[in-house]
Amino acid sequence: MRLITARFIAILLLVIPGFMATYGFLEMKNALFDYFAGLGEEHTVSFAWLQMLTGVTLFVLGVGFVGGWIFFRDRKRNYVAPRFKKKTSD
Repeated sequence: MRLITARFIAILLLVIPGFMATYGFLEMKNALFDYFAGLGEEHTVSFAWLQMLTGVTLFVLGVGFVGGWIFFRDRKRNYVAPRFKKKTSD
């Protein structure tokens, strides 16, 4: 039972940053779409900087976490190129 619980927690540790990255991408997309969609109207269009920065932050954090996890897992299993391998002190 402990193995199942540990694997469930590990999956959650990857799913939550994945959802963060997805939500961040959607926020960036919505900020850009709202700006470009409003260009044809008569009133002045302002860019949603807070929405865009929130989206960029969530996207970078989510992708960075998942990418770092994959990198360190591959480094542990010796799947990376020689320049990314751990330096040995000889």
